[in-house]
Amino acid sequence: MKARIFILFVSLLMTSCSDGPGLQPLSPGATILAFGDSLTAGNGAPSEGSYPAQLATLLNRTVINAGVSGEESSEGLARLEGLLEQHRPQLLILCHGGNDLLRKRPVSQLDSNLRQMIAMAQNRGIEILMLGVPAPGIFLSSEAVYEEVADELGVAFIPDVVSDVLSAPALKSDTVHPNEAGYGEMAAAIFSELQKLGAI
Repeated sequence: MKARIFILFVSLLMTSCSDGPGLQPLSPGATILAFGDSLTAGNGAPSEGSYPAQLATLLNRTVINAGVSGEESSEGLARLEGLLEQHRPQLLILCHGGNDLLRKRPVSQLDSNLRQMIAMAQNRGIEILMLGVPAPGIFLSSEAVYEEVADELGVAFIPDVVSDVLSAPALKSDTVHPNEAGYGEMAAAIFSELQKLGAI
């Protein structure tokens, strides 16, 4: 009886320590689509210094940089389907909505657009890793909508890597963009999370 209780306790403990949904292992020839705005495009760094370029080196896999500077989530939503059809990625890394937050668009609009982007990928059997983006402010932390959407839709999620990078002056090129070292920190955090989730 004691042994069964112990096994149950260990099982519950392991469940409570889970980092959320796991990911399928990335195949050696997998294509990863990094989708977003200027944080993905790599503003503030040379093209080889963007987080998708640095992540491609860490993973030794193709990472498509599908970042468009200045884009809002409604524009991203209109653009995503064509890219999914074109590249047929195994994994979508979604980091979008910063311009919505900077321009004070309704959070409900961002919520809806993120959900539709995620549905587009999930309906094609594409796995997703989403990054939280902070709203402007003195003390940066991921806007709550990202975690809410990730939890409700069962999407793997990194909450504060962007916030942490933008909170460190040495990792920024300006107030809202990392520099090459900052994008390196983003790539390293994503790589580490993919390891934890079983993708690599």
